Amino acid sequence: MIAMKQADLAKAAGISLATLNNIERGVSDPKASTLAAIQRALEAAGVEFIERGVRLKP
Repeated sequence: MIAMKQADLAKAAGISLATLNNIERGVSDPKASTLAAIQRALEAAGVEFIERGVRLKP
């Protein structure tokens, strides 16, 4: 767990607090570049994004 307030994440991502809040509430459809900025900010704070693999059903 990281201790980061919404305002801190928004600032680190270079977006407004209102934009971040709207994304979290699901009331806006963010651009890919906005999501990438949020991801970079979270990664800088120590969050690691991983991909899950897939497999075929037997």
